Amino acid sequence: MTAPRGDEAPEQGAPTAPRRPTVLEAHGDRRVDEWFWLRHREDPGVLALLEAENAFTERQTARLAGLREGLFAEMKARIVETDLTVPVSKGPWWYYVRTVEGADYGIHCRLPVGGLQRDATTPPSVSDEHVVDEQVLLDENLLAAAHGYLDVGNLAVSPGHGRLAYATDTTGDERFTLRVRDLETGDDLADTVEGTSYGVAWANDDATIFYTRPDAANRPYQLWRHRVGTPGEADVLVVEEPDERFHLGVGRTKDGEYVVVEMHSRITSEVHVIPAGRPETVPRVVEPRRQGVEYGVEHHTGRFLLLTNDQAENFRVVATPADNPSRQTWSELIAHRPEVRLEGLDVFAGHIVSYERREGMPRITVIGLPPSGPAWDRPLPEGYLVPCPETPSASWGGPNPEFTSRSLRYEYSSLVTPRSVYDLDLESGDAVLRKRQPVLGDYDPARYVTERQWAIAPDGTKVPMSIVVRRDVARDGTAPCLLYGYGSYEASIDPVFSSLRLSLLERGFVFAIAHVRGGGELGRRWYEDGKLLAKPNTFTDFVACARRLVDDRWTTPQRLVARGGSAGGLLVGAVANLAPELFRAMVAEVPFVDCLSTMLDDTLPLTVIEWEEWGNPGADPEVYSVMKSYTPYENVRTTRYPDMLVTAGLEDPRVGYWEPAKWVQKLRAADPGGRVLFKIELDSGHAGPSGRYEAWRDEAFVLSFVLDAVGLAT
Repeated sequence: MTAPRGDEAPEQGAPTAPRRPTVLEAHGDRRVDEWFWLRHREDPGVLALLEAENAFTERQTARLAGLREGLFAEMKARIVETDLTVPVSKGPWWYYVRTVEGADYGIHCRLPVGGLQRDATTPPSVSDEHVVDEQVLLDENLLAAAHGYLDVGNLAVSPGHGRLAYATDTTGDERFTLRVRDLETGDDLADTVEGTSYGVAWANDDATIFYTRPDAANRPYQLWRHRVGTPGEADVLVVEEPDERFHLGVGRTKDGEYVVVEMHSRITSEVHVIPAGRPETVPRVVEPRRQGVEYGVEHHTGRFLLLTNDQAENFRVVATPADNPSRQTWSELIAHRPEVRLEGLDVFAGHIVSYERREGMPRITVIGLPPSGPAWDRPLPEGYLVPCPETPSASWGGPNPEFTSRSLRYEYSSLVTPRSVYDLDLESGDAVLRKRQPVLGDYDPARYVTERQWAIAPDGTKVPMSIVVRRDVARDGTAPCLLYGYGSYEASIDPVFSSLRLSLLERGFVFAIAHVRGGGELGRRWYEDGKLLAKPNTFTDFVACARRLVDDRWTTPQRLVARGGSAGGLLVGAVANLAPELFRAMVAEVPFVDCLSTMLDDTLPLTVIEWEEWGNPGADPEVYSVMKSYTPYENVRTTRYPDMLVTAGLEDPRVGYWEPAKWVQKLRAADPGGRVLFKIELDSGHAGPSGRYEAWRDEAFVLSFVLDAVGLAT
């Protein structure tokens, strides 16, 4: 698969799609798209082309079959295939998920808290003799048996623990079938609702379920109410969101007092509440939407707690009476801090827990409340920071369903420390390690080193990178390196462990994450400086990180590989045009590479919602000009490109398969001597294969491409 260089002849026989020019015009600018027709999936030539691409990729990678199998075997050998998540107590039960060797999917189970001869506050482990008392709630393997794909999008046990609501997607198009299971008998009831979306919430009567429905663009926009035992035709439409920029979601406050209905765009939100004990009550708005103002809601002893960016770029927390939640009644509990991005809030009877970003890394702060109850009209005390022993690293909240709990379940990881589950005594701050992800074989974290480095962008901005490498790898420019990036939607790519990555590290790779602007690593401003008209910063930041890796002799351009998916695939594609000479190869997974044409077409799923992230090029000539300057498809040029591995999903509702399909055609036309491989999943969507074994095989395929590109395929 190594791309031809010098006098080497390129491989022949890559699929070629006919050129059928389509003229696209906006703001007086005329573009000609020769492969626009590939979006018409009803055209028989489309499926024929995609199948030919898969066959071509299989032929070109056939010589790597042994390497792929070896990588898959390595990955599988490091993983405990029969395992158990750390159980979480809720009411009279321990809830957990089991995996079984040879089975692709998880098995959702529970045990009675008092069913073991042990301290009821200590969760069971995989070594316990728990099978006799175990109740299987849902075995995903049974659900997947008749399908090539399975995603369980919603899973909610009723407040009385007697029923389970769950929803399944068997195509990858993210439209779900909602069902209800009687947990006493284990049988599904007659209740079935087709065409639902993400989000489900029970009322306190154990009989009323709230769920969402998507529109034609796959946007969840309606909230419906279903009563168990009644036909779906009797379901009641509760709320409809007409603004196409907004998603609608549903959940519950942790104390079980309210069902929460959230309408949110990329930059604005509005929350309505329904008393969970009176599910037929008309929803009541907490704070009317104001453009650019975001907030989320929790409830604590008669007060709504709002995490909001109102007059606080990096967010603050305010309290307001639940019976009169107007902005005029707000009192500040946690003030805005420019150096700390507040990302989440959890509530306990005696504590408030905030999830934050400090110095580019996620951290947890615990704040104690007075025994007599909080004084909601004044700031909360400072609290304490949960310690993290490594830099860079990440800690985040785990499942904490009990409002009255005195313990916080949280997780911790770094690029060298496997995922670790802790229970923290909220009063004392003492933490007990419940489980560290086992890595079979001879893995020793001391053999590796991780560090934070900084690149300098063209505008002088310091861009953080997280790096991990085997300790004995020489820093002399000879090591291969994989540089990963994303940089959109304020999503942060945190430095956490992956046992799959060891197949690269053990072969002497440097692995680096470029925390580029457009992500959320350094707060809201970091995000704002990488979106809309500032989007090009995302790409130049990544190039700066690549140059820093080369300048510091971590690697050389001949041994440097870039990787990103979805919006990260856009990043990879833009960088391929900006600095192809810096990279030996690139992996672009489900890449958003034709963003200009997509953002001009408001009939496509999610386009209108995305305007607040990327801009509306149809309405604003400046947005059009900036987007045209970076969109990968429009900027393919005659040059030598790195080796390319491009992936897609035929059922993908987020990035249309045609975007990578036609980008591949244009790359091959611009660089006839290059190497571009295209692999498309014909029976799944944005996330790729759903089973864990197929996902590991998919990763082995990608890593075989990476290893071959840098000459390590043997």
